Amino acid sequence: MVVRLPEKIYFKIGEVSRIVGVKPYVLRYWETEFDLLRPGKAPSRHRLYRKKDVELLLEVKRLLYTEGYTIEGARRKLKEAKKEERRQLKLPLSETAYRNALVKIKKDLQSLRKMLS
Repeated sequence: MVVRLPEKIYFKIGEVSRIVGVKPYVLRYWETEFDLLRPGKAPSRHRLYRKKDVELLLEVKRLLYTEGYTIEGARRKLKEAKKEERRQLKLPLSETAYRNALVKIKKDLQSLRKMLS
């Protein structure tokens, strides 16, 4: 099920509770169990969740309630996903390799240009 989040910067715990479909005490418990989940605090000490926090909570709920993971298993799965995300952001080639590839492409294009002229 896809949940459409309101276009807001911050969400209060009551709103997040309704969106995720769990009680506020469950959200507070999950904060203690998942290091990736760290909502901010307003000067009044109320929790302020960002959109990415709510998306993470929805993923935690899916892993626990739908996929049947334990807390530890869900924690591991989320850390693996975060590692994979970071790995994909890294450039697969060195700067020199990119430069060499661009030089080769430039030569190929010049060669094609001569052939077409």
